[in-house]
Amino acid sequence: MTSEAAPRAYRRLSVEERRSQLLEAALSLFAQWVPEEVSLDDVAEAAGVSRPLVYRYFPGGKQQLYEAALRSAAEELEHCFAEPPEGPLTERLSRALDRYLAFVDQHDAGFSALLQGGSVIETSRTTAIVDGVRRAAAEHILDHLAVEDPGPRLRMTVRMWITAVEAASLIWLDEDKEPPLDELRDWLVEQFVAALAASAGRDPQAATVVKAALALETADGAVAALARRVLPVIGDAARLL
Repeated sequence: MTSEAAPRAYRRLSVEERRSQLLEAALSLFAQWVPEEVSLDDVAEAAGVSRPLVYRYFPGGKQQLYEAALRSAAEELEHCFAEPPEGPLTERLSRALDRYLAFVDQHDAGFSALLQGGSVIETSRTTAIVDGVRRAAAEHILDHLAVEDPGPRLRMTVRMWITAVEAASLIWLDEDKEPPLDELRDWLVEQFVAALAASAGRDPQAATVVKAALALETADGAVAALARRVLPVIGDAARLL
């Protein structure tokens, strides 16, 4: 005796849904392998579609798909540093870094490939996309500092820290993801506090920012913990004053 199989439910995806599906498949592959090692056949297989369908949505082939995936990742990274302007600066930075480092952890090899460059499919457009992430992150940080017209020294301090965050993330991946993420996050926040303090000694605008930020910190916060650890180390420097 045979029975008739129930028909499998099927829903035709809209253009945007299908495109998102293909981008998600591409990003998952770029998270595991560098772009040169990912083919359109790999993307088609991961998405459960045919290779011609991938070409229908990305007629420019792998280059177009890679740039689209990069833009998608860039948008996610840009939003990492968006935080409501409330509470201590260090707590806002900690939450932003939690999101950023979670992206780094999740995308692993793909993150390294995107930021380190050197890809055979790297172009001026892909470089501009990555640079746009850096600039957007810097603007978010400057917004957190509540400065309407940041001067060159303050902007440089922030952009240098963004570069340090990128470098630390790449080194963290290269070092088998050590130290633990929460330790790396706290250390990067402390690096920003230290960089701001160093700039404050030379730049009145940075000094104003530091004073305003310190006014929001608490006795059990990141700045207080940093001061308790660092002051005993540099205490002897007082004799040089």
